[in-house]
Amino acid sequence: MKNHKNTVIASFGAILLLLGACQEAPKKEEPTEPGQEIVAPPEGIISLEESKALYDNYTKNRIDIIRTFEAERNADEKFVPSRFTSFSYADMEQYMKYVEQEAHEAGVKVASLRIYFANYPDKPDFPDGKKVVHPRQNSIFIVPTTMIDGKEEGFYIGSDGKAKPIKAVVGTKETGEKSEPNTSQASFAPAFFQSGSTSLNLNHGNSYPPPFGTDFQ
Repeated sequence: MKNHKNTVIASFGAILLLLGACQEAPKKEEPTEPGQEIVAPPEGIISLEESKALYDNYTKNRIDIIRTFEAERNADEKFVPSRFTSFSYADMEQYMKYVEQEAHEAGVKVASLRIYFANYPDKPDFPDGKKVVHPRQNSIFIVPTTMIDGKEEGFYIGSDGKAKPIKAVVGTKETGEKSEPNTSQASFAPAFFQSGSTSLNLNHGNSYPPPFGTDFQ
């Protein structure tokens, strides 16, 4: 009987110790704001090592080609190819909200964001009058997509408020500065921008070369 009593006391003491340990255990970190969701990293996150390798591959396989091309145009100019385009976090937040707003009003959902490689013209100004800050430099522009007739398409908002495929308006003809203008190309820009349509494409970020450096060299 005495042994049984000692066993009960020992078991009770063990339970108290276990409860104390549970109370002292560190709590799992909670979101900083009530109701805030903890976001898992997306599958596309890459390591710093892979980032550096991609950067160096571009240096070896593209930068010299760009320098050679620009030197043939103007041998007296030391052309420094661009390495990145940046947008402020606040501008990107505003852009995402704007695209979602316009898509919602058009009754569609944004499927993805396409990032197109681009090249600025060798001119002082764009057709809309904005200054070309980095003539001849490479850049990017962003195009939102949605599903139209079962196909993912870059879209704009037409004058009727509906989402329409960009391809149906711009066609497949090149309209770069080296192209000879024809009737359809000359009338394209005025017809599109005067129709009350809304473009959702984003450009005019901040680019390197100087005064900024890069994160990988």
